[in-house]
Amino acid sequence: MNRPPNPTKEDFPWWLLVLVATGLCLFWQVATDEIYSQVLTTLAKGIWITIFVTVIGFSMACVLGLGLAVASQSRLQVLRQIARLYVEVVRGIPIIVLLLYVAFVVAPAVVYAWNWLTAPLGLGAWQTRDFPLIWRAIIALTIAYSAFLSEIFRAGLLSVEKGQIEAAMSLGLNRWQRFRLVVFPQAFRTILPPLGNDFVAMVKDSSLVSVLGVSDITQLGKVTAAGNFRYFETYNVVALIYLTMTITLSLLLRRLEHRLRSKSEG
Repeated sequence: MNRPPNPTKEDFPWWLLVLVATGLCLFWQVATDEIYSQVLTTLAKGIWITIFVTVIGFSMACVLGLGLAVASQSRLQVLRQIARLYVEVVRGIPIIVLLLYVAFVVAPAVVYAWNWLTAPLGLGAWQTRDFPLIWRAIIALTIAYSAFLSEIFRAGLLSVEKGQIEAAMSLGLNRWQRFRLVVFPQAFRTILPPLGNDFVAMVKDSSLVSVLGVSDITQLGKVTAAGNFRYFETYNVVALIYLTMTITLSLLLRRLEHRLRSKSEG
């Protein structure tokens, strides 16, 4: 029977060398080929949209997810049940369906409710088209990812030993102080790896906003390919941009986790 390799010894990252070599070849083509250069220039406009959607959506999802996690541990059964209902419903809906639902069902309903509430005040009516598609997409991603992040936060909060909480109580700390000074700092080390994985996943899932016509990398890639019929070159650049972003983030997060682990062991 063949024995598995020693798990304590890290393998040399040959996969990374292959990716770097492939990426360098593509970058060389982008730098020397006129078609690739034109495609990259066009798609570069969508990189900032992708970053904006990802950062804002993930930040909002973290806040909402943390609130849901705290609510799921509340002493009030009503809050626990509401949090569980939210998580189970949202996790059962595909993200692309949620995007379409928020964009074409929730957004018009919000506009209608706003106009109904502000009509007695004499304010001008708000049109559905005044609700930017990019913010509809961000809200949908926030709702979708908050359900997943709430489970990550909940698991991290539960990982803190009860003895730590009891020690904080004996020092006279109130609930907020116990959470801020004792519970969350310890839970963060457990939360960080899956949190980072979900951030990288949102970078990729942000491409779904192209179904709403938001001018991110994927949408600009579709428009560019439909205009120049250079599908091979265009989608090579699209894939290269996403790979560069996700692999760079993954390596940075892995480095951060290693540093935090070293500090905790030291």
